[in-house]
Amino acid sequence: MKRYKSWGAAVRWFHWINVLSIVALAAIGLVIYFGRSIGLAGEGKIAMKTLHVWVGYVFAANLAVRLVGAFAGDKRARWSAFLPIRRGLVSETRDYLQGLRAGDAPAYVGHTPPGRLMIFFLLLLLTVMAGTGLVLAGTDVYMPPFGAWIREWVAAPGIDPSTLVAGIKTMQDPTAYAEMRRFRAPFIWLHKNLFWVLSVGVVVHVAAIAVLEVREKSGLVSAMLSGEKVLDKTPEDEA
Repeated sequence: MKRYKSWGAAVRWFHWINVLSIVALAAIGLVIYFGRSIGLAGEGKIAMKTLHVWVGYVFAANLAVRLVGAFAGDKRARWSAFLPIRRGLVSETRDYLQGLRAGDAPAYVGHTPPGRLMIFFLLLLLTVMAGTGLVLAGTDVYMPPFGAWIREWVAAPGIDPSTLVAGIKTMQDPTAYAEMRRFRAPFIWLHKNLFWVLSVGVVVHVAAIAVLEVREKSGLVSAMLSGEKVLDKTPEDEA
């Protein structure tokens, strides 16, 4: 058995802040989504949307730091560590899956070949979710970065856009508001449906970790806490 350094502090902090943010966003989002059936309306719904946006800012900022850090972080944090573009990735994935089925999968300190594909997929999904969420923050509750522009768009004649309050229809120009809602429609559709895709992806991700913990015993979860893996064979990405 030999100990190897795996994930740096920046990646580990990103991972756990991301986990907590997604759990909180999912919980609040589901309350908003099913709000009508549980009696959530008016100021209560606006309050939940505002809370969703504030947690979303934490999520988006954490994701932005991670994506920028992929240019300058340690070798397991860089783009090359999770973008599925390495030469030989297809054959590596095949060899890994064959070894896993046989109970003797190749060891990796960083992401396994299938893991690279999963991380790339999740980061792409999270980036689109963050982008659409920031647009909706402006259209729903007039919050940055697009809130000021949306206020200018929908404010009724004679109403100072900076005084516009979400949910008060008398301050909105009906025609402009309808136009804004049409503009908003594809963003809300994408944000809502990608949430369900992300939910499936998270379940697959967690299930894969559970299976690998049992079959490989490489300490995936503990490595995301300590930054180290203990392996009984030379890892392919250290050879």
